[in-house]
Amino acid sequence: MSERIACLGAGRMGRGIAVVFAYAGHEVALVDLKPRESADFARLAAEATVDVSGIFEMLARIGLMDAAHVETLASRVRVVPEGEAAEALGAADVVFEGVPEVVDLKREALARASALTRPDAIIASTTSTILVDDISGAVERPERFLNAHWLNPAYLVPLVELSPGEATDPAVTERLKALLEGVGKVPVVCAPRPGYIVPRIQALAMNEAARMVEEGVASPEDLDRAIKYGFGFRFAVLGLIEFIDWGGGDILYYASRYLTQALGDERYRAPEIVERNMREGKIGMKTGQGFRDYAGMDVKAYQAERLAEFAAMLRQLGLGKPPVV
Repeated sequence: MSERIACLGAGRMGRGIAVVFAYAGHEVALVDLKPRESADFARLAAEATVDVSGIFEMLARIGLMDAAHVETLASRVRVVPEGEAAEALGAADVVFEGVPEVVDLKREALARASALTRPDAIIASTTSTILVDDISGAVERPERFLNAHWLNPAYLVPLVELSPGEATDPAVTERLKALLEGVGKVPVVCAPRPGYIVPRIQALAMNEAARMVEEGVASPEDLDRAIKYGFGFRFAVLGLIEFIDWGGGDILYYASRYLTQALGDERYRAPEIVERNMREGKIGMKTGQGFRDYAGMDVKAYQAERLAEFAAMLRQLGLGKPPVV
């Protein structure tokens, strides 16, 4: 039996999440919690419906589905007015809150939703900035509440960052992970810290790129080419932590010391964990221990597998040309 999904708010995030679940066979209610005149609601519903259909049409154009199925998939998403919220939320197994990033608005929406849902329904905020325990107090039975941070566009980016709160039942986190995996997403769990995982790393990288343009290091065009064909190419196969172990934590340690001195900025300094790993000889694959334990692993086979993934990416980019013989 498929889970019944409700999204609080019919904006961009709610529509994107609705597309994900409708694509995977679920019925989705986009619940508008704002009281509106009938004509205003009709305009909102029409806009959301057209947008959802448009996303499915776009997915068909880029080859992710058959255009003949657009109408069927779009019909699984319905926009529900405030007056019918109780019925829609009462029937939902999982509710995603997607109202604007204002604490009071979110707390108000969550309080109302939690009063209308069944006690066993999961409630997840999709906030990109507010920590879970800053709003969990508004939820009745907060053990069923956590943050689920989707990356835009939600219907294409696989990652969803789950951030449980102090009161979140671990079984609820596992249940939501399983649901997300079932619709083709890749959920990860992170502590409730500002920036989650990707936005925190992304902010550093984007600011550094902008700073390099400002300093005249390279043109915006060349910087973007470097990111796409170097940074992005590499880290589409290897994770950042995985790459530290791959190349060796000693390389990061010495590179960080050089950049800190050469650029006169402490932001390049390696964190204590890198320095501690150096002291303890946990350099990575070449010592059998780094951030991960490689004891008992066939490292050569593992490396060959990753290199094959790089080769596949080269071919996909049209850069994997045959040798000149």
